[in-house]
Amino acid sequence: MNILQEIIHHKYREVEYRKVLLPVSVLEKSDDFQRTTFSLKQCLQESKTHGIIAEFKRKSPSKGAFNDNFSIEEITTGYVSAGATALSVLTDEDYFGGSLTDLVAARNLNDCPILRKDFMIDEYQVIAAKACGADVILLIAAAIDSTVLNRLAKFAKSLGLEVLLEIKHQDELKGNLSEYIDIVGVNNRNLEDFKVDINASKEISAFIPQEFVKISESGISSAAAIHELETYGYKGFLMGEAFMQTPNPVQSCINFIQSL
Repeated sequence: MNILQEIIHHKYREVEYRKVLLPVSVLEKSDDFQRTTFSLKQCLQESKTHGIIAEFKRKSPSKGAFNDNFSIEEITTGYVSAGATALSVLTDEDYFGGSLTDLVAARNLNDCPILRKDFMIDEYQVIAAKACGADVILLIAAAIDSTVLNRLAKFAKSLGLEVLLEIKHQDELKGNLSEYIDIVGVNNRNLEDFKVDINASKEISAFIPQEFVKISESGISSAAAIHELETYGYKGFLMGEAFMQTPNPVQSCINFIQSL
């Protein structure tokens, strides 16, 4: 069993537990469940700051824990002030140290699109994403089959959420592209062994239909990489560890965006 399979196996048990802990009937009463969402797709198309999606991430299976003293409030507001187009918040607890509490905190202080970054397998998680302030959900082609992915994408759109389809290989586009997908993200990190290669984004770019906004995810650490990927049609760049692994993520974000 590779790490992705392990995470998904655990996620099914986690979701059933959370359905009892925080029922849908409670989630649907939240103020954010009624909120009109921000459009990440539109913001990326209109961005004048190279479409940086800055991610708050407490740890990762490959790199371990980052600084325990990092404040979700301080870092996310700092990212937005630095010029980030949008935010991504890791909400997986066991493998990435995140929580829905982090998502709520980020939403309360920032007026920009926010992606709930998690391993989505069930409609319950989509409802929780909307209730806690997300504007976009992530659906990972390598984690769920096309039937489940299309069902969740359609459900997310019915709640007013946008959908980011994440792929690693060209063949993952087949059966997963639909009217319910807004953005296609190419993950430069292999979720089976966590190795990173930004050539993945270059190689797959031409196979993504033009009607979908394209973003490149993971392994981006230089302005040169951004500029090169933009020539392949990428409008957004999801960056987490490049900032979070440094002593001062906000200053790192400021310096990076200024370098662009």
